[in-house]
Amino acid sequence: MVEDKRQTKANAPVSPKISEVEKDKGVYVGVEGDAEHEEGSPQHDSEYGGLGSIWNELSFALECSKDTAVDSSADKHTIVGAEDCDHSFILKDDIGSVCRVCGLIERGIETIIEYQYAKAKKSERTYRYERSLRNGLEQTKILPESIRWVEHEDSLTEVAVHPRHRKVMKPHQVEGFNFLTSNLVTDHPGGCIMAHAPGSGKTFMIISFLQSFMAKYPSARPLIVLPKGIISTWKKEFQRWQVEDIPLYDLYSSKSESRSQQLVILKRWANERSILFLGYAQFALIVCDMDMNETTLGCRDILLTCPSILILDEGHTPRNQNTDILKSLEQVQTPRKVVLSGTLYQNHVREVFNVLNLVRPKFLKMGTPKVIKRRILSKVQISSGRSSIAKFSDDDFYNLVECTLLEDEKFNRKVNIVQDLREMTSKVLHYYKGDFLDELPGLVDFTVFLELSRAQKKEVAELKELKSRFKINSEGSAIYVHPQLKKLLMYSGVKDRVDVEKIDLMLEKLKETEGIKAKFYLNLLQLCESTGEKLLVFSQYLLPLKFLERLTVKVKNYSLGKEMFVITGDSDSEIRDSCMEQFNNSSDARVFFGSIRACGEGISLVGASRIIILDIHLNPSVTRQAIGRAFRPGQQRKVYTYRLVASGSPEEDDHLTCFRKESIAKMWFEWNGCQVITVKPRRSLSLQKVNSQHSWRLVDNSLFLDGLLSHFVDNYRQVGHMIRFYNFDIADSL
Repeated sequence: MVEDKRQTKANAPVSPKISEVEKDKGVYVGVEGDAEHEEGSPQHDSEYGGLGSIWNELSFALECSKDTAVDSSADKHTIVGAEDCDHSFILKDDIGSVCRVCGLIERGIETIIEYQYAKAKKSERTYRYERSLRNGLEQTKILPESIRWVEHEDSLTEVAVHPRHRKVMKPHQVEGFNFLTSNLVTDHPGGCIMAHAPGSGKTFMIISFLQSFMAKYPSARPLIVLPKGIISTWKKEFQRWQVEDIPLYDLYSSKSESRSQQLVILKRWANERSILFLGYAQFALIVCDMDMNETTLGCRDILLTCPSILILDEGHTPRNQNTDILKSLEQVQTPRKVVLSGTLYQNHVREVFNVLNLVRPKFLKMGTPKVIKRRILSKVQISSGRSSIAKFSDDDFYNLVECTLLEDEKFNRKVNIVQDLREMTSKVLHYYKGDFLDELPGLVDFTVFLELSRAQKKEVAELKELKSRFKINSEGSAIYVHPQLKKLLMYSGVKDRVDVEKIDLMLEKLKETEGIKAKFYLNLLQLCESTGEKLLVFSQYLLPLKFLERLTVKVKNYSLGKEMFVITGDSDSEIRDSCMEQFNNSSDARVFFGSIRACGEGISLVGASRIIILDIHLNPSVTRQAIGRAFRPGQQRKVYTYRLVASGSPEEDDHLTCFRKESIAKMWFEWNGCQVITVKPRRSLSLQKVNSQHSWRLVDNSLFLDGLLSHFVDNYRQVGHMIRFYNFDIADSL
């Protein structure tokens, strides 16, 4: 039908003047298929209401009026006939802006990022969230019509990697870029999940995609929601990789605390070609604000209707269906939602599907997932009380899958379910294990079981009598470091509970050897100092960290900001950046103490090659994130991690639970179907006391021990404590 119309227009009479211009253009030397888009073509004239020839003449006149100096030395390179050509420039991906007639290059591709202004469509998209206007507030008073991109600018054009970025992109990033394009730039766009390993360059990949996307769609308004502490890191990466200057807004640098101040920033972002950053908590606070005044409603409407694409960094954060964060993000109207996560699986199968439902609403009700869900239910072992698959809710499905992967004894059933889960999510979830990490010097990950001292065993016996799981973990973390810390736990209900003066007073009469984890830390610090290595110490509680910090001051006479550095949840972005830079680059730096939550995201600590994990976090991905602060691109040494577990304490049960959780993530995303599945560490070293003279023997020496570890073995032979080293590489155990 379209071809017939073109032929009719082509056969229509034209004025002699137009025919004469076309005749003088010479022979076409462009790529076949581009001729139909030539500026003087009937199609072009129809797009401009029949005025295409007038615009051509105007462009030609403007070019002729320019006073351009010509280098006489370049005459021998001049294209024959170029001076007489009525240039018609087009953009070629491999060349740049080139004349389709004579081949003259106006601008090289390395200096161009292409703009294509999409045309309006008459149809409008309907979204799941359509909040009714309350109190008679008209949206047009808050949102100008020009910024409603998702409603009026949906014409599709190709989005490609900019040449500057393509030169440095790794294969998995190119593949990820294309995966984003296949989901976000289609006739029926939908969200997706980029589950790439920590340190694999997800930020750079998204920055490249956003700049290409905004070049094609100038009125697009990206919104990036992320942990507040890493906003500065994102901005630095944008400045590093920007092809053009795009304003970056947030509510923190401008100190916009009131709703009226926030509305000013939000309107500026909505009306200007720019990008907005918001923390998860701030976003949920604005969207869930029940205040009905015009300013609050204006902030809410802009956040829910203006974004053309929503990026969620550390996208596993909104995984709990009962939180305001997830509920508020679900209300954003754009279908283009991208989740970035290096540790997608956190605690339960249900949480992964909560994230899937965020990017693709009612995921299990869609065609292919719905069929595969029924297939999985037909395979899993179901109690006799449930006769019909149709009666199973989504929650039942999540629990059955998790139970099967953890406890089912039939190997083939696990294989089939893993394959079905991968097929179900293949078009929505892009996974990258992080093969680039194989290029690093290496990672050796140990779990170290330490036998407690007599004083510690006495405290642990009382600890086991407690009912609260949280209290057992919080008090235990301090007692396992040193039993005397129990005296300071009475301040656990106070926000600022760490009393430095009381710790210093305690240290005057303290025996370090009574605390097995404190002793381990001091020994490793001494050995790192002798070999010129740096040490990271992570804990989820502040009291053990502060105790070790003050103990180090007493024993080593280190000073904060020179040999020692500390980052907690209270540290602002400037302190974080300063500590990170000094620790990595200063030759005086020795040890870095960090809250495992505060340091788990957006921080690079490649200056360290030894890591101590003081306590067991019930979410294993948090520990993996912390290890990834040192084991990442830029690391020059082999990294050794020591996860300390108090033997005979509740920590042992927590360790096994975390191991089982992490095995599900490995099976779902990494397992290739050819390995034997087990949840037991494959290789271990155990030192056991064989007589009253404190002599020791090696039960199994198949595990390679580096020089420092050998020193530990000798040291603990003399001390008389049991120490077992487990290699914690789950990839080996699958």
